[in-house]
Amino acid sequence: MDIEDYAKALKELGHPSRLKVYKRLAKAGREGLPVGTLQKELGIPGSTLSHHISALVSVGLVKQQREGRTLYCIPQFKRFDALIEFLCEECCADEPEDLQG
Repeated sequence: MDIEDYAKALKELGHPSRLKVYKRLAKAGREGLPVGTLQKELGIPGSTLSHHISALVSVGLVKQQREGRTLYCIPQFKRFDALIEFLCEECCADEPEDLQG
């Protein structure tokens, strides 16, 4: 990922509803959740939820997978971990060594 990719991912996570969706998917774990479950639990209308999921898919934070008639949303933890790593990679780099630790 380059800085533009990180900025886009942060922009999408910056919306309260998308952040709620991602946090709920993260709580569910690697198998994700059906879209219908997300809609029920978060109380977001279907078309609005679809828009928010599409935004998260577009930046690689979520992927969708169909199993029969059920559409699952699956969090992409490697992509999210890369985003967090990017934010922290130079943390405290300018501090004197005696303060680091």
